[in-house]
Amino acid sequence: MAENFADLFEHAVDAMPERIALIHEDQRITFADLDARANRLAHHLASTGVGNGTHVGFQMHNSVETIETLIACFKLAAVPINVNYRYGAAELSYLYENSDIAVLVHHARYREAVGQARSAAPLLRYVIQVDDDSGADVPDAESGVAHYETVIATGSPARPVIDRSGDDLFMMYTGGTTGMPKGVMWRQEDMWRVLGGGIDFYSGEPVADEHQQSRTGAQGDPSTWFVLPPLIHAAAMMPTFAALWSGNAVILSPRFDPGAVWKALAAHRAHILVITGDAMARPLLDSYAAEPVDASSVLAIASGAALLSQPVKNALLEQFPSSVISDSIGSSETGFGGIGFAQKDDDPARGPRVQTGRGAVVVDADGVPVAPGAEGWLAKKGAVPIGYYKDPVKTDRLFKTVDGARVVVTDDRARSELDGSITLLGRGNMVINTGGEKVFVEEVEGVVKSHDAIYDAVVVGVAHDRWGQQVAAVVSTVGSEPVEFAAVLAHVRRYLAGYKVPKQIWVTETIVRSPSGKPDYGWARKHVAARPPDHRED
Repeated sequence: MAENFADLFEHAVDAMPERIALIHEDQRITFADLDARANRLAHHLASTGVGNGTHVGFQMHNSVETIETLIACFKLAAVPINVNYRYGAAELSYLYENSDIAVLVHHARYREAVGQARSAAPLLRYVIQVDDDSGADVPDAESGVAHYETVIATGSPARPVIDRSGDDLFMMYTGGTTGMPKGVMWRQEDMWRVLGGGIDFYSGEPVADEHQQSRTGAQGDPSTWFVLPPLIHAAAMMPTFAALWSGNAVILSPRFDPGAVWKALAAHRAHILVITGDAMARPLLDSYAAEPVDASSVLAIASGAALLSQPVKNALLEQFPSSVISDSIGSSETGFGGIGFAQKDDDPARGPRVQTGRGAVVVDADGVPVAPGAEGWLAKKGAVPIGYYKDPVKTDRLFKTVDGARVVVTDDRARSELDGSITLLGRGNMVINTGGEKVFVEEVEGVVKSHDAIYDAVVVGVAHDRWGQQVAAVVSTVGSEPVEFAAVLAHVRRYLAGYKVPKQIWVTETIVRSPSGKPDYGWARKHVAARPPDHRED
């Protein structure tokens, strides 16, 4: 069994060549055409020295060319490196250097940042610019930057003959909620198993062989997936490839525009909508309410990378009663860890609860599973990453061997429930210590956001002379009316102990989140440090 990303894609091409693979505005790309263009790019990259293990950065928003670049890399057994296009020059320089990128493919709108950053990356020897809607000029021959459409025309449409295996490296750079980005290394077979459909998401059963996805897909009618998160995140990349490997079509959009999303969804009759938490769900709900479309084709709305709050789950269930609303847990370090399905009016103070899957388990500090009902650290056994790129110290800290099995122990606190499910409590490195009591910010955020007047919220700890830290919140509101702080805090007290109630509140127009929908806690800390609160309790 090859169990390699390129082989899985080529199986789908061979089984369903004339099916539509990608949809972008008026473009409809078949599997055969996508394969041929990816082959052309692969041959050109190979002519520049790209081969097994070469690191190829892609600093690109969602587009057909992004998928082509990824597939071309996988065909050569090269390693695509996701570059966050929101980074400034200093962050880019760090990532280029840390990831040892040799070749970079980027959209034209990012060329200025690329130019500023590449001088600090001595291994970066070749750059390709991709056209976009920014109006940027095509690079000339003297710029030292190649033009994507020009170079792709020089390559052969035939598949390159390369030795590939399930051991080929897959790497995902993740910044998480804090710290500098770090590369998580996976064997492709393991990533396929945990996030690409190599294990059935619902039954937990491994697929029979590398052809099962394409074989099953060819036997049925295709579905259409609309994957909204950026492809620079595993929460978008892996659902996209899982869809392609099964012969389904994927709609691509270069940026998140809720109104445009609904119009495209209605036009293409999408069946699956992939989002990331409240950061996408709330604007989508607002846009739909303002200008509804025919969304009757939608069978499932699946959130990953960032969890949905209970009020948003309620709203989605009310607006789309025929659709399944799911919440998945996982990370670049664990892959898929479990899935939960939304129910109306659950307790907003209770952490997300998921049925475990793919080896998710709650362990103690030594990596040993805890008893049912006990708290510990969320961990993953089975198919797990190799470790962090160029960071053996962090690798040794998170990856352990218990009873002969390799286990990755995350920074997430969780509770093993009596019914076999797992309740997430919050990130251990985000815990607020107030007078010796531990407060998980995610628990407080969920309750604050469940108040009708609150649109979004991020919770952080602020210094306090007596208690060490106090709980504080930065919120954005629904509508333009002033916040009734007393009503919001009374609501929070109905669900949480007094020491968990925010003692200071800042009101802002917009809560800053990452492209994947995760809260930007660094931004929140800077925000509260720069101005007095809008409400304070002693």
